[in-house]
Amino acid sequence: MDVTAKREDLKLTVNEIFYSIQGEGSYALHPCVFVRLTGCNLRCTWCDTTYSFYEGEPQTITQILQTVTGYAAKNVEITGGEPLLQKNVYPLMHALHESGHKVLLETSGSVKVNQVPQFVHTILDMKAPGSGEHKKNRYENLQLLKSSDDLKIVIANHEDFQFAEDLIREHKVEALLQNPVIIQPVFGELNLAEAGEWLKNSPLNLRLGMQLHKYIYEPTLRAV
Repeated sequence: MDVTAKREDLKLTVNEIFYSIQGEGSYALHPCVFVRLTGCNLRCTWCDTTYSFYEGEPQTITQILQTVTGYAAKNVEITGGEPLLQKNVYPLMHALHESGHKVLLETSGSVKVNQVPQFVHTILDMKAPGSGEHKKNRYENLQLLKSSDDLKIVIANHEDFQFAEDLIREHKVEALLQNPVIIQPVFGELNLAEAGEWLKNSPLNLRLGMQLHKYIYEPTLRAV
C-alpha cells in the first residue's frame, strides 16, 4: 500500500480545525492552523476546552491535510484534549511535515512523548496542584524534550507557582531547555501583575504566559 492509500485509510477523531493567531509559547502571535483532536484523559479544574472531551467526527489524514492546506499559514498545531491518545496522530505529524508545515504539538505531561518526531515543536503542559491532575504528570517527559521545545505550567495561585519553581529545580529544567519556562496564570482567575511580581522575584529563567489569543479575540469564541 502506498503512502497516499495509507492516508486515505488512517482516521482520527477531530473536534475542530480552525485558523487563528497562536497565543502561547515560542510561536506566539504567528498565524497558525489548529487541529484539535477529540478526547482527554485529564479533567483539569480550569479546562477551557471541555467540549473536546467527546465532540468530534472521524476524518482521514487526507481530509485533514486538505483542510489545513487550504489556509495560508505554514504553522500547524495539533492540540486537544490530549492529542497523543490517538495512535494515528504520529502519521498525521509526518504528513503535515511532508506537506511543508512547521508542526507544533500541545500535550499534557501525562502521556509519554517518546514517539514524537524530532521535527515537531512540543509545548509540554505539566500540571500544577490547582489543576487537580498534577499526580498524573510523567516527569520522564522532561528528559525527552528537545532543547528548543517549550515547557508550560499553568498556575492558579502562589502554591502552584512554588510547585513550578520546585519542579524546575528538582528536574534541572534550565539545563535541558534553551527557552524560559512559561508560567501561565489561569485566564480570568489570577491577576497577571501579581504573577508578574512572583516571576520578577524568582532567580529562575521564567516567562509570563498570557494566552494572547484570548485578548485578541472573544475568549469563548469557537470555530464555526
